[in-house]
Amino acid sequence: MEMIRRYDRPGPRYTSYPTALEFHPEVDQAAYVSHLEQAARREAPLSFYIHLPFCEERCLFCGCNVVVTKQREIAAHYLDVLAQEVRQLARHLGDRRVLSQYHWGGGTPTYLSTDQMRALQGVVKEHFEIEADAEVAIEVDPRVTTPEHLETLAELGFNRLSVGVQDFDPEVQAEVHRIQPFEMTEQLLAAGRKLGFISSNVDLIYGLPLQKPETFRETIKDVIRIKPERIAIYSYAHVPWMKGHQRKIREETLPTPETKLELFTTAISMLQDDGYVSIGMDHFALPDDELGRASLNGTLGRNFMGYTVRQAPDMVACGLSGIGDVEGAYFQNERKLHSYERAVEERGLAVERGYVRTDDDHLRRFVIGMLMCTFRLDFAAVEDRFGIRFGETFRQELEDLQPMAADGLVDVTDTGVQVTEAGRLFIRNVCMIFDAYLCRPSDDTPRWSRTV
Repeated sequence: MEMIRRYDRPGPRYTSYPTALEFHPEVDQAAYVSHLEQAARREAPLSFYIHLPFCEERCLFCGCNVVVTKQREIAAHYLDVLAQEVRQLARHLGDRRVLSQYHWGGGTPTYLSTDQMRALQGVVKEHFEIEADAEVAIEVDPRVTTPEHLETLAELGFNRLSVGVQDFDPEVQAEVHRIQPFEMTEQLLAAGRKLGFISSNVDLIYGLPLQKPETFRETIKDVIRIKPERIAIYSYAHVPWMKGHQRKIREETLPTPETKLELFTTAISMLQDDGYVSIGMDHFALPDDELGRASLNGTLGRNFMGYTVRQAPDMVACGLSGIGDVEGAYFQNERKLHSYERAVEERGLAVERGYVRTDDDHLRRFVIGMLMCTFRLDFAAVEDRFGIRFGETFRQELEDLQPMAADGLVDVTDTGVQVTEAGRLFIRNVCMIFDAYLCRPSDDTPRWSRTV
């Protein structure tokens, strides 16, 4: 338990490197347009993310950028603006319009009516071509997703469902304001399979208020009964300084770091016993699922949409707070609804801030990505790609890994670094060793959730 206390510290989840904390307004819309026009010269497919932020109610654990409203006209206007942004984005991309990965996230995308879904997909298909074998995914909430929603999504070409569950325990659900009985989720996924969705993902969260190992075990049993192809088990990010609604969660109801780790290890053991393959930091997949095969053969990728087998060299994003990764730079849209809509109406796009990566960023991004996807570092692979000598470039980092090696979390040899089974629980801490930005002095303002 002493080791848990030593490694339980604030740290990034590394959906990007550098993290969004480094984004700044000097990288603006003009820079975005320039990078889009460079990207237009490539002949590779794109990843495309669309953010649909609306929810009828707020879940207290939520860390997403959402708009909580029952006023449907607000969503209708947003969709009109979003369509403008999609058209403008396509114009800057020239003839580069093929998508290998396409995702609607939220919020709650099934907050939209079926007619609104058809209209949005119509705009996208008018300007982009979705590959026949593309990953076409959507986040759905069983509480608001109707059979008509599922039928429409299948008709529109969506082939993967991502379903938020978090926990099936009634007391936990009541505490976080998300009442979602097991049967509701089971019926939705069964209906999706009948309609031909080739894969489903269930999202769970550990570290929620009132969670206990014995009740979380029952949730894992229920998930195994449903048998989704993919399961994500996220660590609850308690960041009330960023998400004011989380202040309603009573601190005394949150599990201790030791209990939180037990929740996760319990889930890992149960899923592996049932045949699921551990994917990166917090994902699991059946071995015959694409993600499971990619993990086993070393072709797994990671971007702002999570772990993927369809990662394109560039990712574009539309909608409130959307983040793209284009030609070596990150770009994020306005994060307030009215600011986003005004920006698109006035200038066609809505970039608020971004970051252009340096050569050192690209190197460290590759290293951190390798750790997050494979739990190992192959020095030769890094050296061949970047023309460096790993031991010289990362001399200090290799020294800093020694306490982790002494704790049995990593094995460091002359050819690489292997994260041990115990070390996988602290993979964020391992990656932090290679993060050049964490060394800089800062004020005492909290920045990230805790790693345990």
